Amino acid sequence: MLFFFLALALIAGFVLYRHWSKTQARNQLLSTPLTDHQRQIIEEHVPLIRRLPLDLRVKLDGKVNLFLDQVRFFGCDGLEVTEEMELAISAQACLLIVNSDLWYDNLTTILIYPNAFKSRQRRQDGYVISEKEIVRTGESWDRGPVILSWRHSELGALNDHDGQNVVLHEFAHQIDDLSGGTNGVPILSDGQSFAEWERVFLTAYDAHVHAVEHGRHTVIDPYGATGHEEFFAVSVEVFFEKPRALKSEVPGVYDQLSKLFRLNPAEWG
Repeated sequence: MLFFFLALALIAGFVLYRHWSKTQARNQLLSTPLTDHQRQIIEEHVPLIRRLPLDLRVKLDGKVNLFLDQVRFFGCDGLEVTEEMELAISAQACLLIVNSDLWYDNLTTILIYPNAFKSRQRRQDGYVISEKEIVRTGESWDRGPVILSWRHSELGALNDHDGQNVVLHEFAHQIDDLSGGTNGVPILSDGQSFAEWERVFLTAYDAHVHAVEHGRHTVIDPYGATGHEEFFAVSVEVFFEKPRALKSEVPGVYDQLSKLFRLNPAEWG
């Protein structure tokens, strides 16, 4: 019996030590700054990062380090993954969570294609299941991976004022999925009301669908009318790249995203 309790104590001690060790390693990564070389690459490829306040840049450094330690990048169709690709994608992924407690817990793999890629889409209508091949620039799977076209990722990041950014879009889906399903309702911040989120986003979504159906221009991309999860993702793109326009046209959505991410990009330089 004594041996049994000693064995349990050793196992418990080992588990506690592993947890402590992982926590220490995580904290070390979060407190480690990027090199000047890494920062220069990020600012060249993701000019949006230049607008970040200084305190957020410090936080971004640590989260990029942690992200790079967790995620592996793989090139597809002969693409050779470069340091520039890894840093640019990581910086944008971490921008979404730079000031929040959210983390991509389940993500370990990012696949990068040189250009748009083909994907099979499966739909079910009652007992009828159909499949078709479509061309995509990005894709986010439940619990990963994230799949990206580098050409579109690069161009989307360089033009940081058009409200279209495939990396931000796909990682918005990853954040959405943390709640247990990609449905346009992510895990909300402390103090955020689900009822208020639902009221704001359902109202804005219905108005957006109506505007798109009648051919009216909207600050949020028309693709957002295809579903609540896509409305959330394209709203995130606009929140970071055209924050003042979003705040002016759809203030409720801007306010909810500002609370979710604990960010106010409309006030960045």
